[in-house]
Amino acid sequence: MTGRVTLATVATSAGVSIATVSKVLNGRSDVSESTRARVQAVLEEHEYVGRRPEQVDRTTVELFYQGFLNNYSVEVIQGVVEAAQTADVDVVVSTHPPRPPGRTASRAAQWIRDLTSTGRRAAIGITSDLTDADLAALARARLPLVVVDPVNVAQPDVTSVGSTNFAGGIAATQHLLSLGHRRIAYLGGPPTSGCNQARMNGFRGAMEAAGAPVPKEYVWTREFLYDDGLAGGAALLDLPEPPTAIFAGSDEVALGVMEAARARGLRVPEDLSVVGFDDTQVARLASPQLTTIKQPLREMGSVALRTALRLAAGEKVDSHHVELATRLVTRDSTAQPAPVGTTAAS
Repeated sequence: MTGRVTLATVATSAGVSIATVSKVLNGRSDVSESTRARVQAVLEEHEYVGRRPEQVDRTTVELFYQGFLNNYSVEVIQGVVEAAQTADVDVVVSTHPPRPPGRTASRAAQWIRDLTSTGRRAAIGITSDLTDADLAALARARLPLVVVDPVNVAQPDVTSVGSTNFAGGIAATQHLLSLGHRRIAYLGGPPTSGCNQARMNGFRGAMEAAGAPVPKEYVWTREFLYDDGLAGGAALLDLPEPPTAIFAGSDEVALGVMEAARARGLRVPEDLSVVGFDDTQVARLASPQLTTIKQPLREMGSVALRTALRLAAGEKVDSHHVELATRLVTRDSTAQPAPVGTTAAS
């Protein structure tokens, strides 16, 4: 149906009073089960998401992420929480499930109803794959959204915060090229991920500028997780002509690559150089310590929180997409390539 759906619209369709619809939305117990079921069916039919309450005791922001918590997301969350403390607002952290076959518009509307009914003023998503139904429901509820490193390529009207991933990809690859490597592979995250595409394009651009070929089998895209680094690293190192260096799309992927190398009797960096991306705590705890591209993850979280609050206050933002600078941090996991025939596994 067209136009904004109101409580009156739902009440008329369900044959009940507006007060009854309000009771159902607020979870009141003084409504019969049959009436509750009828009202909820109409709410889903009309994809009603409601509007956030205008009066709440404190400003509260919903912070959601997908998948398991890892070092990357913990750093971003820490930045959001620290900025929220400074701004004297509350943050509620939750998980938002990945897109299942049953993720329908009505389920998206129910998710937003849950947020608006509890007085959320804005939402921040971390590496979240939001559907068109999610975005439409958020827009209907007039609930501002800021996404940190969106998994899908960001729509122009969705406010997002990221880093200079393309420049980071160039810097990582140029570092390996400067050491004398030419057989360099890239092992990154999901192919639909905007940050992964930028890092991979930076890698390709630097390789092309140096006149270094990139065989098709030297580029892997999976997830940004340790197990993906382990599997992808094994596949790359088992090639007839394996790379002498691997640029990993995240620190966790890099650690998986290092373990794949260790399992094959290869030493890092003597036999294989590895560069990560993020500069999370695991980069400093790795042995050897990981050369990586530093993302200002906590600052990204802080910027996301401040931007969400500005949108919630009805203010305009200067840009729908903010990129913070990355930089190369050189540690112990990179070195000049070993002379041919001198690796530990040979």
